[in-house]
Amino acid sequence: MTCKIYLAGPDVFLPNAREIGRRKCELCQERGVEGLFPLDQDAGAEATAASIFQANHALMRRADAGLFNLTPFRGPSADAGTVFELGLMFALGKPVFGYTSTSASYTDRVDAAFGPAVERDARRYDRNGHLIESFGLTDNLMIDEAVRKACGDIAVVGENGEEALAAMRAFEACLEMLCA
Repeated sequence: MTCKIYLAGPDVFLPNAREIGRRKCELCQERGVEGLFPLDQDAGAEATAASIFQANHALMRRADAGLFNLTPFRGPSADAGTVFELGLMFALGKPVFGYTSTSASYTDRVDAAFGPAVERDARRYDRNGHLIESFGLTDNLMIDEAVRKACGDIAVVGENGEEALAAMRAFEACLEMLCA
């Protein structure tokens, strides 16, 4: 039986999402696993939020593990939908792995987006006075710790330009970790 891997991330929002999904599935196949990319279930223009949710949920239930693109999307943190999917697969007891094309820590990204940070009582706060997690993690502690508790890891491979959101090099590194 072939191991099935759910491939989640903001890649689905890219103009070339189908191509990215195809490339990631091919890389999975080269390593003897089956990639399940959410757009494979896309019903086209008649798709509804409910039908997309149901199709992705079914894919996650079929999957044996998940690879999650945690590259920041529309802010300093990972895509909200991707994080939900990671949490669901964690709750289902499936191994989860993450990858990102940004090498800056979550703390540094929040500081860049909402800084300058202010140090007070050995803690960092953003310009609005909100506490900034300062654990030096890849993303919010709930994301990083879920990956670690599920026996996974997070691959960080700095990438720039148009390919950064697809994080192909980081994806390949993550896939290698999962297959090891």
